Amino acid sequence: MKDTIAVVTGAAGGIGAAVAEALAVRGASVALLDRDAGRLAVVAKELTSAGHRATAFPADVTSGEEVEAVIGAVEERLGPVDRLVNAAGVLRTGPVHGFADEDWEAIFAVNTTGVFHVSRAVVRRMRTRRRGALVTIASNAAGTARTEMAAYAASKAAASMFTKCLGLENAAYGIRCNVVAPGSTDTPMLTALWDDASAADASITGVPEAYRVGIPLAKLARPKDVADAVLFLLSDQASHITMHHLTVDGGAALGA
Repeated sequence: MKDTIAVVTGAAGGIGAAVAEALAVRGASVALLDRDAGRLAVVAKELTSAGHRATAFPADVTSGEEVEAVIGAVEERLGPVDRLVNAAGVLRTGPVHGFADEDWEAIFAVNTTGVFHVSRAVVRRMRTRRRGALVTIASNAAGTARTEMAAYAASKAAASMFTKCLGLENAAYGIRCNVVAPGSTDTPMLTALWDDASAADASITGVPEAYRVGIPLAKLARPKDVADAVLFLLSDQASHITMHHLTVDGGAALGA
């Protein structure tokens, strides 16, 4: 990753921040994108204070116009983008019969349309250079039904298939597009759903009434676990891998 230019969305926290740090530690110049400008500035400062190259670019991925402008600014300021990680995501839960229109729209605006906006802006530029790699962070829920997660699962399934189709369209241009699908990961997105400390145990041991089998490896993923998978798919070690779906969930989807 040394001396590459990488864009990471959702970089203000969770998996996005872990991916940004992993890239920066390995010598990449990282453009941090997130709509939380305050938290984004903190992440950028932490990385630069440690001697790494990271620049905050506050942006809302739900706006195609804003995304196009910020990717242009990244290339003008840092140079041609070599790597992209679509890590921005939101999670709202609830049964379909009571799910609000605004929650459905918000989930798809970030998790699916946001992936489209950023990928389009970056890949359009990568095509002229005939090189590049991107990874979209999806979810094991994209392929395994979960109660009260229909909107989230559907948005991630759409983002996954979008990324694979993007990879097919751009393989001839030397651009690789892959998917990493985490399961339960120790991030604020997950812990915000917990009522008490026992919720972590439930994620690990399973919830029969919700048809969840638990995690065979008997632990939650760390953001670093997901970041390591992302870095592999972005690296030259994965130079012959594209349109691949790598699940990082401790076996929770039973290999699906």
